[in-house]
Amino acid sequence: MKILLVFAHPESRSLNGALRDVAIRELEAQGHEVRVTDLYAQGWKSAVDRADFPVLAPDARLMPAAASKKSFEAEALTEDVKAEIAKLLWADTLILQFPLWWFAMPAILKGWVDRVFAYGFAYGVGEHSDKRWGDRYGEGTLIG
Repeated sequence: MKILLVFAHPESRSLNGALRDVAIRELEAQGHEVRVTDLYAQGWKSAVDRADFPVLAPDARLMPAAASKKSFEAEALTEDVKAEIAKLLWADTLILQFPLWWFAMPAILKGWVDRVFAYGFAYGVGEHSDKRWGDRYGEGTLIG
């Protein structure tokens, strides 16, 4: 299998760093191919803002979900997001390695999800009509 491990801890020598290293070693020993995205090491931008949606008109109101869908459909997402999407398309399995801070994932990982899981790529809402009521997040490239 091809496995993408997204690592979200600022200290590579932490417990999470050790868990990442063990996972990589064990998975590769079993014959799997592993790629790692280290969000802190690559200086990942976690905040969603207008710069993420180059096709958005300067005077348009920023509605992130709609802007995400429009940018994805126009193949106009930022290069860092496109690179992460390519990794997800490559992978059979995704591992998110992170510490629990305040009962949630760190902001940098939440920002990765917010920016990379573009509407139309990771999910879609689907048709809502009298004939069909689409799944809320069950449509898109990552369906299933």
